[in-house]
Amino acid sequence: MWARETVAGRTAWRHTPSGVVFRAVPGGTFRMGLSDAELDAVRAIERAGGADDDLTSFFAGADRSRPVREVRVEPFLIARHPLTVAQVRHWLPEYEDDFTDSPSGTARLEDDVDDLLEALPFRLPSEAEWEYAARAGTTTLTFRGDERPDEDQVLDDFADEERTAAAENAFGLAAMGSANEICADVWIPHFTDAPPDARPRTGDGPRVVRGGAADAHPWQGCDEWLLLLSGIRYEIRDFTAVRPVASVPAGQGHAERGDDA
Repeated sequence: MWARETVAGRTAWRHTPSGVVFRAVPGGTFRMGLSDAELDAVRAIERAGGADDDLTSFFAGADRSRPVREVRVEPFLIARHPLTVAQVRHWLPEYEDDFTDSPSGTARLEDDVDDLLEALPFRLPSEAEWEYAARAGTTTLTFRGDERPDEDQVLDDFADEERTAAAENAFGLAAMGSANEICADVWIPHFTDAPPDARPRTGDGPRVVRGGAADAHPWQGCDEWLLLLSGIRYEIRDFTAVRPVASVPAGQGHAERGDDA
């Protein structure tokens, strides 16, 4: 089922039936949530004239991504980028996408998201796993730093391998923050009493979504760049992308260490 290969100079695991490429994310601990330093970085962008509008509502809603806490994450595999239209059609052959005509474009599912989740041999990431993967060892607004993200960080189609590779973070993951990606957690508007590990928070209600900057593209000057921030979160709306997660293949000890040795 799994083929170990090199993709863009990094070790990858390809799910051979579907062709979906996964990267190994090493286990570790990280500080999850929007930190005081990150909020100060957003204020600095606003003071420097880098915001398109008044960010009062952003700061008022920052508690949805707080309090910051340390989270322990076990090793896992996660798809290199959100599932494309062509990849979704491996499991849902009749799938049609209203948001892109390209088979290599990010699939955005609406009524058929439950059908896909039932058909996938994988699971959704918890939002702790998603944020850990997005940060890739960084503590800044995005993995590129504390500067205002630009539209060149938005990636919504993966036909161009050179561009996809250039958009990868230190874990070899592309387009983290571009599409709104559904997580396994039920939406709870804060991290109070959240567990110290990466288990999803379960219950009834809408799911958590991470990212979404490409869903507002072309940008209209409404601070869509905020959706690229590693710590931003909200509840699911009308459509979502899916970036599946799997267990590290048995016997792949080097993956658990997070190296290619």
